[in-house]
Amino acid sequence: MIKRFTIIAVLLIITGIIIILRIGFIIGDNEIAQVAVSRGRYTLSSVSSSGTVYDYNMKRLNNQAVRYDAVINPNDESAIRVLPYVKDFDVFYSGIQGNLPFLCEITTGEAENDDIIVFESYRNTENQLAPHIIGYTSDNKGVYGLEKSFDELLRSSETVNRARFSVDALGGVLGGLDSSIEYAPEQKAGVITTIDADIQRIAETVMNNSPYNKGAVIIMDVKSGEIRACVSYPDFDPVNIGEYLDSSDGNFINRAFSAYSVGSVFKLCTAAAALEMGISPEFTHTCTGSVDINGQVFNCHRWGGHGEIDMYTAVAESCNTYFIELSEYIKRHNFIETAESLGFGEETKLCDGMVSADGYIQSPFEILVPAERANLSFGQGKLLATPLQICRMTACIANRGVISSPKLIIGTVDSNGKVSAYNNENEKKRVLSETTADTLRRFMVRTVNMPNSQALPARTGAAGKTSTAQTGVIGENGAENMNCWFTGYFPVTEPKYAVTVLIEDAYSGNTSAAPVFKSIADEIIKLQNERINAVNS
Repeated sequence: MIKRFTIIAVLLIITGIIIILRIGFIIGDNEIAQVAVSRGRYTLSSVSSSGTVYDYNMKRLNNQAVRYDAVINPNDESAIRVLPYVKDFDVFYSGIQGNLPFLCEITTGEAENDDIIVFESYRNTENQLAPHIIGYTSDNKGVYGLEKSFDELLRSSETVNRARFSVDALGGVLGGLDSSIEYAPEQKAGVITTIDADIQRIAETVMNNSPYNKGAVIIMDVKSGEIRACVSYPDFDPVNIGEYLDSSDGNFINRAFSAYSVGSVFKLCTAAAALEMGISPEFTHTCTGSVDINGQVFNCHRWGGHGEIDMYTAVAESCNTYFIELSEYIKRHNFIETAESLGFGEETKLCDGMVSADGYIQSPFEILVPAERANLSFGQGKLLATPLQICRMTACIANRGVISSPKLIIGTVDSNGKVSAYNNENEKKRVLSETTADTLRRFMVRTVNMPNSQALPARTGAAGKTSTAQTGVIGENGAENMNCWFTGYFPVTEPKYAVTVLIEDAYSGNTSAAPVFKSIADEIIKLQNERINAVNS
């Protein structure tokens, strides 16, 4: 008798273990849901959304894709009716073999009715905008970009959908007994950036359609210093990070915030220093094609030289030897102080964990060496700067000599929609006289309107400066790699946007970077007109 009871007890224990293992298998196979079974209660839950990164118009920059998950009871006929909408059949067929309800992704929210419950959740999309700004997560933790900088806020703002059921000893749902559905409230909490999603999309599209695969674009509001777009190529897909981990192309480098050799766009700074000292824009120099500085020969890009030219022509023609001679009349301290006042050599902190490089500007002591001063005068030598720094200088010129600290974050918003301003030191100060800035603007207008210019937009007037900077690095084809720049602003009469384009390993600023500027300017003007028409209609 005792032996018989022992056998029965063992069989009951084995049966219980099998049931537990079966439930555990079903639960473990469902990656979407978090499941709890306790004292006859069973809960399915899924995260609806974490905190959101917004553009300055409160458009979502992440969490844009809507995912639909049906709550499926394998013991109810509704499980069959949801079949036409099933997106993940592996999860469906695995879950349908058990007793416990499970979540399964479906194709539409319209499948919801009295028998089928559908939870909506927000996820990042493939090819998300501004990946180098927004960043990405791993194991539900921000590890790059704003996802990292504001990790605590974004992760603590999660909202959750829940479905609760009463179950019997075998895990079967007790129909109609204490079941409840909780839909996650709308998630508003997050970070508000200065990015304009439409302008960001324009810049990314233009860069993507260019024949170059390495470079950057920065677009700033001239008056406020707010960053409207930040593009770096090659980029990455935050949804498929694993594809880029072994890449040698530097996909995770934000080139817009990285320092590069500068070249001729720095001639605007040299001209500014000269003008601030009272040197006339009519100052002339005879360019013969080269100049000897203490035994070191510096060449102009035009074989045979430009002849006699003034500052106005020297900027438009980008004459190296003109600026070498001009720099000899600029006091060393004035030269460097002007560069520093325009942002050279200064890192830019955009938020905690996101800083643009400081680059490098020589000291007054370093340019005691004549060749060092000559190199600096036309943007070569040790000088390094980021596209953000060049764009900031351009915005200052467009804003008639008033410079603004670059700004990326407007504020944060809580779950109730209340906005708190971010602690930005958005300093504005005059660093150039209006007369100097206006003169530089005239130089830049002429540059864009030169007969061979590829920067002139069709829809608006623009001003700017090209640059083709030597890097000292020899490429696979045996030629030196060049950093090609174009920086400019538009419209000419009432400047609103400053745009800086950097193209790595290209031919020249005019043929490589200027067309990108042109296309961006035309598309932004088109966008503005569409917005005006939408408001007036």
